[in-house]
Amino acid sequence: MAVITDELTQTDAAFAGNRLLATFSSEARKLIEPFGTMVEFQTGDIALTRGEQVVSSLFPVGPTLVSMEIELCGGRTVEAALIGRRGAVGGIVSCGQAPAFSRARVLVGGQALRVPMKALEDAKRESPFIANLFCRFSDYLLSQTMQSVACNAYHSIPERAARWLLHAQDRTGNRIELTQQALADLLGVQRTTVNAVLQSFEQDGLIATGRGVVRITDREGLSQRACECYERLETHFNSVIGGTGHGDS
Repeated sequence: MAVITDELTQTDAAFAGNRLLATFSSEARKLIEPFGTMVEFQTGDIALTRGEQVVSSLFPVGPTLVSMEIELCGGRTVEAALIGRRGAVGGIVSCGQAPAFSRARVLVGGQALRVPMKALEDAKRESPFIANLFCRFSDYLLSQTMQSVACNAYHSIPERAARWLLHAQDRTGNRIELTQQALADLLGVQRTTVNAVLQSFEQDGLIATGRGVVRITDREGLSQRACECYERLETHFNSVIGGTGHGDS
């Protein structure tokens, strides 16, 4: 992880490119911007390790995509939540420093604004808006985890794969840098199973695949293949956060 030289244009990009930060007023922005540092992640970087004390939060910008993973015996992992430019990683919903429960692995490299926990806690005390926004994001993050439990239990692998790709597109764009093995690990299935699903999607013109890349070519068609979980989470995000931080409902 490299630290990017502090430039005004970099922090401007962070507050414009992250959905949480974009809801900040100029007064709220002043409470955390002086303490923020732009950092660059590479695909595969570990942003947080389970049990590690969380000393700062990361606000992904642009295509940066982070998977919150639960590690199991035998080296297997299962994704609990997917976070990109619509959210934050590490400590945003806790009260002060606390150990990380899951591992945060960077799926798609890119930039993030790193803010120390002390600065965030001070900002929450000074700004009811910031405190409320982070509570709302906590609610959305919990809903994502709960919906994943239901999805993994009852929906087919093609439905789950389509849902995951739609969520990834929302957070990182049409071009998703992801290997088939990585997607299989995230879904908790065999690579051969994911390979068959992606081949089916590609034959139907929904996606195009390359070496370590998946491009969404027919979002509407892919949406028809996804389970109801995608729409439920989108509706909830708009209800609790939306474009204002207070929800659009």
